Amino acid sequence: MADRPVDVFFYGLFMDADLLRDEYGVAPVNPRRAFVDGFELRIGRRSTLVPRPAARAYGTVVALSHPELERLYSGPGLEPYRPEAVLARPLDGEPVPALCYCLPEAPPPDERNPEYAERLARALRKLDFPQEYVAYVVSAA
Repeated sequence: MADRPVDVFFYGLFMDADLLRDEYGVAPVNPRRAFVDGFELRIGRRSTLVPRPAARAYGTVVALSHPELERLYSGPGLEPYRPEAVLARPLDGEPVPALCYCLPEAPPPDERNPEYAERLARALRKLDFPQEYVAYVVSAA
């Protein structure tokens, strides 16, 4: 059962399936552009989602095995992320329950990471997400 793929919502650089394959050695299955309502993206040294009722965060849903997820989130700097259940809404399909890895605490409001935000903006453009969301990501850092 541990090798059975589970759906995961990625909102940061892990949205890039090539990055997952080439740099982390995991094989994402069935990548789909999606969003989750009720969460806002926060970018500090690391990125995370924080609850906010009127917000929407964009990303991708992919299927990964539990061993692949353990490999991803046991890497340096990723240990504090914890899985949470979300309802991801693919842009071209039915809602799916998914895991979403978030930090236990949001970065402080004054913490910034412009380099990460620009890399994330490039990934969002590559995946053809709404320009308003790309602009929000750039302004958030």
